[in-house]
Amino acid sequence: MESTMKGIRGDGAPCVLDMDDAATVGGGVEDTYGEDRATEEQLVTPWTVTVASGYNLLRDPRYNKGLAFTEKERETHYLRGLLPPTVISQELQERKIMQNIRQYQLPLQRYMAMMDLQEGNERLFYKLLIDNVEELLPIVYTPTVGEACQKYGSIFSRPQGLYISLKEKGKILEVLKNWPERSIQVIVVTDGERILGLGDLGCQGMGIPVGKLSLYTALGGVRPSACLPITLDVGTNNEQVLNDEFYIGLRQRRATGQEYADFLHEFMSAVKQNYGEKVLIQFEDFANHNAFDLLARYGTTHLVFNDDIQGTASVVLAGLVAALKLVGGTLAEHTYLFLGAGEAGTGIAELIALEMSRQTETPIEECRKKIWLVDSKGLIVSTRKESLQHFKKPWAHEHEHVDNLLDAVNAIKPTVLIGTSGKGQTFTQEVVEAISSFNEMPIILALSNPTSQAECTAEQAYTWSKGRAVFATGSPFDPVEYNGKIHVPGQANNAYIFPGFGLGVVMSGAIRVHDDMLLAASEALAQQVTQENFDKGLIYPPFSNIRKISAHIAANVAAKAYELGLASRRPRPKDLVKYAESCMYSPIYRNYR
Repeated sequence: MESTMKGIRGDGAPCVLDMDDAATVGGGVEDTYGEDRATEEQLVTPWTVTVASGYNLLRDPRYNKGLAFTEKERETHYLRGLLPPTVISQELQERKIMQNIRQYQLPLQRYMAMMDLQEGNERLFYKLLIDNVEELLPIVYTPTVGEACQKYGSIFSRPQGLYISLKEKGKILEVLKNWPERSIQVIVVTDGERILGLGDLGCQGMGIPVGKLSLYTALGGVRPSACLPITLDVGTNNEQVLNDEFYIGLRQRRATGQEYADFLHEFMSAVKQNYGEKVLIQFEDFANHNAFDLLARYGTTHLVFNDDIQGTASVVLAGLVAALKLVGGTLAEHTYLFLGAGEAGTGIAELIALEMSRQTETPIEECRKKIWLVDSKGLIVSTRKESLQHFKKPWAHEHEHVDNLLDAVNAIKPTVLIGTSGKGQTFTQEVVEAISSFNEMPIILALSNPTSQAECTAEQAYTWSKGRAVFATGSPFDPVEYNGKIHVPGQANNAYIFPGFGLGVVMSGAIRVHDDMLLAASEALAQQVTQENFDKGLIYPPFSNIRKISAHIAANVAAKAYELGLASRRPRPKDLVKYAESCMYSPIYRNYR
């Protein structure tokens, strides 16, 4: 039975869609714009301030269909003469745009073309990204997004997301109210201090929240209207950026200490006041010293998630669980050595120890002893404990001092080597040959982004290990032929986890993130690796199946949220995978009244 559903328009006024009640609520939020798969067949009224028509309709990215407007729609919405007479399908539009994008020589040109498309025709942008995910993922996200952030001031044309600077201190709630959408479900926020492996880019870090939220929608199915990218501009210490005439941010040194803490606290309070308890706030690319503090401070009062710490950990744990099917043994039977003891390194280490503890019913303190970390000063050992930052202290084990990675490999004899250092070419030939000398199949994960910062390349890993390494990276690498065999490197990309994780949190109405939800996400991802993938040496499934993978991750995360009593969406859907699929954003054009 059809009923009239009231929603909120972009200007805060009510809008009306005639939709089936049962199919229009995802994560407890009404599908105001007809974005979910469950509402594909429903008619939509293209509201903006009034019903969009004529020239305004063609300029509205949410409703614009270009030459795909039907004859009837052109008549009804005053489009006659504003478009050439031909009517084409969305599929033909997709083929044409992909053909144009492939003609660009430089990845940055492709990035800019995709951003222009997103600003002009939202559904076509997501259709392209979903249907060509393996080709376009490196364009809209790492590694190309890194270059885009470095040149953001030069390529900036139209603002995407909210820029909240120190100028807005005391008025952050008012700034949030300037955003046209009210039903926000996911916020990705950065302060630009540690963008990928590129360092402090200040306000130009906005490319990261914009890119991440594109993936929340394309890969996880979270509605675009429910996503909000935010950059907190507290200054930058990067002299090159400060002296760039095209820089778009505050030209001052970074705020620190109490000034920074007060600004962040005002922001977090304003988000909760404006959007409620159930908005997922993802901290992205904050520097180590702030990232851990923010997660600890707000983890008990807000629905927060740090992709660099928790998302990376979850995707790496999934890869390790899958890799065990190739190399044998349990998590607890392996020895782990990390190069890099920042957010990613310690986050991964902690989640491995947590899962090890769960599997063996051993105290987590005991499990941590199987995991060793090397930072810029050498192996983290107990004699260094007094001088260590708080997040490194749990990893300070009894051992003599070791200066460098090669000596640490020879001393610890790890079976798993993980790079999260942000420094390229640190897994040298000597290091790879050393770990290969005492392991039949060493697991080597060079996770730093972008490609230029990877600890080693796929070709180096396979050549130096004589084709025996089980290898994955953070950024994409081409397959490598060694001794007549094709080796396909896996990509331990956070994009496997955070979109499905976000959907699971949203659709269950979770009010907090618990570590067990991250373990549930890892478990679901590892289960998606097939025998065919293993035969190629892959420890991650292909990205071409990402929406199916995300639905399973979302279902597993939601199930865990219900089990832990953290889910507020009642009643619990009977089939969580089916429910996840029905909640997913669909980029198919809607028919207009």
